[in-house]
Amino acid sequence: MTTPAAYGSWPTPLTSELVVAAAVRLGEVRVDSDGTVLWAEGRPSEGGRTQIVRRRADGTLTDLLPEGFDARTAVHEYGGAAWWVDGGTVWFANWSDQRLYRVDPDSATPTVVSPEPATPRGDRWADGVVAPDGSLVLVREQHPPGGGPAQVRNEVVRLHPDGEVDVLVTGPDFVTSPRLDATGGRLAWVSWDHPSMPWDDTVLTVRDLGSGADTVVAGGPGESVSEPRWQDDGSLMFVSDRTGWWSLYRWTPDDGVRPVLVEEAEIGVPGWTLGTSRHVTLPDGRVVAASRRAGYDRLLVRAPDGAVEVLDLPLSAAGSLQVAGPDAVVLVAGGPTHEASIWRVTIGEPEPEVLRPARDLGVDEGYLSAPEPIEFPSTDGDGAPRTAHALFYPPASVTHRGRDGELPPLLVVIHGGPTAAASPVLSVGVQYWTSRGFAVVDVDYGGSTGYGRAYRDLLKGAWGIVDGADCIAAARWLGEQGRVDARRLAIRGGSAGGYTTLAALARDDTPFAAGADHFGVADLEALAADTHKFESRYLDGLVGRYPEDRDVYVERSPIHHVERFGKPLIVLQGSEDAIVPPNQSQLIVDALRSRHVPVAYLLFEGEQHGFRRGENIRRALDAELSFYGQVLGFDLPAEEGIEPVEIER
Repeated sequence: MTTPAAYGSWPTPLTSELVVAAAVRLGEVRVDSDGTVLWAEGRPSEGGRTQIVRRRADGTLTDLLPEGFDARTAVHEYGGAAWWVDGGTVWFANWSDQRLYRVDPDSATPTVVSPEPATPRGDRWADGVVAPDGSLVLVREQHPPGGGPAQVRNEVVRLHPDGEVDVLVTGPDFVTSPRLDATGGRLAWVSWDHPSMPWDDTVLTVRDLGSGADTVVAGGPGESVSEPRWQDDGSLMFVSDRTGWWSLYRWTPDDGVRPVLVEEAEIGVPGWTLGTSRHVTLPDGRVVAASRRAGYDRLLVRAPDGAVEVLDLPLSAAGSLQVAGPDAVVLVAGGPTHEASIWRVTIGEPEPEVLRPARDLGVDEGYLSAPEPIEFPSTDGDGAPRTAHALFYPPASVTHRGRDGELPPLLVVIHGGPTAAASPVLSVGVQYWTSRGFAVVDVDYGGSTGYGRAYRDLLKGAWGIVDGADCIAAARWLGEQGRVDARRLAIRGGSAGGYTTLAALARDDTPFAAGADHFGVADLEALAADTHKFESRYLDGLVGRYPEDRDVYVERSPIHHVERFGKPLIVLQGSEDAIVPPNQSQLIVDALRSRHVPVAYLLFEGEQHGFRRGENIRRALDAELSFYGQVLGFDLPAEEGIEPVEIER
């Protein structure tokens, strides 16, 4: 028997304490030459640092980094590929000083291996491979003393054991994925130049290190290439969207580029971080790849004769694939009813082996809301009709239900990027809301990944228009379907999603009753003038060239339309955010204060872009819930003891 109660007020075991309790962010996986599996764990309980964990064949787990070390690189600010392993030795970039360290098999003390930079954290390292001679080939990002984004250099270098550095590739604005073939005689890498982003136009090049001759393998205007991997036969496998979908191809000097696995689904992902791995090749030539269709990943196996098998696995999102034997791969994967885990999948066996299980939430599954993929009508930047996509989560509770005649409030969630995608993996952060009586819709607005390049390109020149239109369309459509209360719609997003939140609220016709801006962009001009190198020209494609198109920047910036704001807003910001600086949040808060629009503002000291510390994650969630309770009119469960957030009026 369930008890009727106001939506939003239901008591739940999925509290903010549970969100962070024993929580980890499982990152990249590596397999050493002896089959040992290692992976990264981001731990909110340890200040958000990233630990590297080694799992021996007998199941023994060992944390490799002592206190004070954090395997995280600041290359591109978003990082990725901060560590790698070979022969039992682990190399990693340390967050605090960004220098490169080595941990040997018989030592628990990291040893610094990169030279002292000219300025603190001035040399940043990532995406390394070990050459046959013991040197490292990797990406180095240099920040000269006193230099701005235009002076930052991204290069492929060779770091020798004595600390000497040879520059191998220089000139392009960005370089990633340096990969040596088995002999160490050929180097492949991906590059691109401003104003492109890695999901726009990249180039894959191969160099014969003996002769110095370069060969452009793929890429150029209108083609995004990524994830080059040398094969045992000397060919090069890579991902390209030349057909409109990120598919898999093989290159040889004699035959050129040939398709390997091409379908209307996405193997590639946008290159926000380095070191993505969505395809591997087993020793017998079978290719295993993660492929996304309609918002869900599948694991495919392509035989050498071209036959393709879809593995029957309980996953909906997968990444960081690595070969782990003649018939096996390891990967990070999760599903609608379980958080991400480290899996070993052996082809031909019915069940995967879980090497690092997700935490046991200890929660009745009746509290968990499963995502439902939905399609709904929307419009493009010119007003033409089209279809948009989202994942919808209805309220779920074992003990409570809504009162007769009432419908649940809706929380519209906007992912970041904006080229990212909604993830259909169990998120306690989503269940925090649905188990209290909220409905949630996670919108894959135009510009999102997973629906082909044409869908991704809908946002070109239309940021703040197409994304906002899709979020509003999703909310209105769900209201028209009678699934949510159209009078109690709220919108929330972080980073790029924070901008969309603000842009949607700064409309005369906004349907939203409230919003939550997590470190979002309020002033596009300020962002164009004050951001890091990786994104310093991103707005050229999303908005227009600056300052030539300044009028568009002004028109699209929520800060210039504060007169349209009339709905309550909560703003949450990290004090050390280098991607969306705190002044962006301060601008919008000051503007709303001046107009007496209800606003709550929380600034978290020491946080960067995205909250990593457990105590801050908890406070941000509970403060947002308190904010909605005050605005939408429901009480908070007394037993949780949530501290009310102050709303300035």
